[in-house]
Amino acid sequence: MTMRMPAPWADHEGCLMAWPTRPEMWGSVFAQARAEYAAVARAISAFEPVTMIAAPGQGGAARQACGDDVDVLELPIDDSWLRDSGPVFVLGPDGRRAGVDFRFNGWGGKFPPFDADDRISGVLLERLGVTAIHSPMVLEGGAITVDGEGTLITTEQCLLHPTRNPLLTRAQMEAELCAKLGVTTVIWLPYGRIEDTITDGHVDGVCMFVAPGTVLVRMPSDPDHPDHDRMRANRAHLEAAVDARGRKLQILELPQSAFVEVDGHRTEVGYLNFYVANGGVVVPIAGCPSDEDALAVIAAAMPDHKVVGVPATTIAYGGGGVHCVTQQVPEEKA
Repeated sequence: MTMRMPAPWADHEGCLMAWPTRPEMWGSVFAQARAEYAAVARAISAFEPVTMIAAPGQGGAARQACGDDVDVLELPIDDSWLRDSGPVFVLGPDGRRAGVDFRFNGWGGKFPPFDADDRISGVLLERLGVTAIHSPMVLEGGAITVDGEGTLITTEQCLLHPTRNPLLTRAQMEAELCAKLGVTTVIWLPYGRIEDTITDGHVDGVCMFVAPGTVLVRMPSDPDHPDHDRMRANRAHLEAAVDARGRKLQILELPQSAFVEVDGHRTEVGYLNFYVANGGVVVPIAGCPSDEDALAVIAAAMPDHKVVGVPATTIAYGGGGVHCVTQQVPEEKA
């Protein structure tokens, strides 16, 4: 039976996260990073159960920060971006759940060591009692967005980067995505964010499915924004595409952008990098006037969900957002 990755708005059993582990990489904002991760976990736990993976010996700190509503599980990890290192869950037509264990190489070898993070997907699936489907392909969860009906969107900037799968052609990568995630249509956008040098342009920084046939697209309104023209090129590709059901895509725009200073670095907080929970959407915010307008756009795009903003400037400084630090576990229907 063909397994298929469900849409992010499908029913969840819960959410997985990982506790920040590398003080040398976060520097002076390490404590703030942990505080923001805890705030994200608490916000999501209002909608669905959250399990925080902490490195051995760090469980106590995670429990104290996250509170009693968040479960903590100690397992070896290298880093705290579980969207990228964790399993990608799929469901069979009978509702049976499995997890795809893609390879993880530290975003192209940028942040060694990453051995424990390469193993964590398989370790988690074993602990959860979920069947593992192994793939030899390097893939981070932030590099894809799906509609649950057979359509996947990714970026050439990331998947075709020479540090990911240099021995695979684009056609071979597409075939592996179709085989493991049950998609039949792959839409390739040319660009991720130009300043996204860590993930090499993950799609969760530029667009996200918010309903079947509907895509929310980051579209900076400022002509001087570094991605102004690139995101319009992405939109042109989406306008020309059809999904797995043969539909033209409805395209919604998220024009807001927020830049803040974190530890002396100019940092962009990506509103699009949100997590869809059971009945809720948890959105990174920057403490800027543009926050409310961005939250209103997302609320209009997902009217059946309660939209909650969580300060995430330090998470953005680390290279991501709320979507990057979370991984949904779909509810098994069998």
